[in-house]
Amino acid sequence: MIRIRGIDHVVIRSENVAVLQAFYCTVLGCTPERKLDPEIGLVQLRAGSSLIDLVDVHASLGQLGGPAPGKTAHNVDHFCLEIDPADEQDVLDWLASHGIENLEFNRRYGANGFGRSVYVPDPDGNTVELKLANPSA
Repeated sequence: MIRIRGIDHVVIRSENVAVLQAFYCTVLGCTPERKLDPEIGLVQLRAGSSLIDLVDVHASLGQLGGPAPGKTAHNVDHFCLEIDPADEQDVLDWLASHGIENLEFNRRYGANGFGRSVYVPDPDGNTVELKLANPSA
């Protein structure tokens, strides 16, 4: 029987992996984990207990996925990263300090029940949901 425990990794194809890496590391706090040969075009970032893989669409691995994603052609609707409990306004202020504004938290359901989250666009137009961890969980 299969029992899913959580998200292991998410793969995002991009035409500009460096810009995405800067966003995920600087704004969202990921850390570089591994970078494969540029011909393969894969950068792996640590996101808590999961990984976010960034794939260069011009490298060999990225070409397997077809045309490049863009503002109107995404590979993913969104993915959700659970973040440590924090003051919502502090999170919004942090995002605004990086040019990401006009966002608001809402109550949404996820793997750990209902909680407060905000949708954040990354530089390629992918949507990242940041969900505050339930402090009582």
